Amino acid sequence: MNEIKILDKGEKFTHVSAGDLRAFAGKLFTKEASDATSCEISFGTLPTGAEAPFFHSHRNNEENYVILGGRGRFQVDDEVFDIAEGSVIRVATRCDRNLKCTSEQPMTYICIQAAEGSLGDYTASDADITDRRNLL
Repeated sequence: MNEIKILDKGEKFTHVSAGDLRAFAGKLFTKEASDATSCEISFGTLPTGAEAPFFHSHRNNEENYVILGGRGRFQVDDEVFDIAEGSVIRVATRCDRNLKCTSEQPMTYICIQAAEGSLGDYTASDADITDRRNLL
């Protein structure tokens, strides 16, 4: 059975795992286990010919799907397009979306959900290089 496992937790981090994604089946959400406050991350796998069980939309959160393996089709409202390993699909709020696996192997993906328009600084504009001693 798939489940998110808490591996380690400190005052400023939580380390969780969905396990072996090559053997993963179904859908798992990480927010509760990881104590996330900025986004929801889920892992999903669709077997050959399967699609998500329903269309859905979000009022406040955009979604970013990252296809890790397999191929398929993605639909946003009435637009349909091919997706494959390496595809990244951003879907805005207030529109219907769904995906379907068309490859012989299962399609595995990550979905990251966050408040639309909330990203301010990022990467270099939000990072400070520090002099911390490397313990790795």
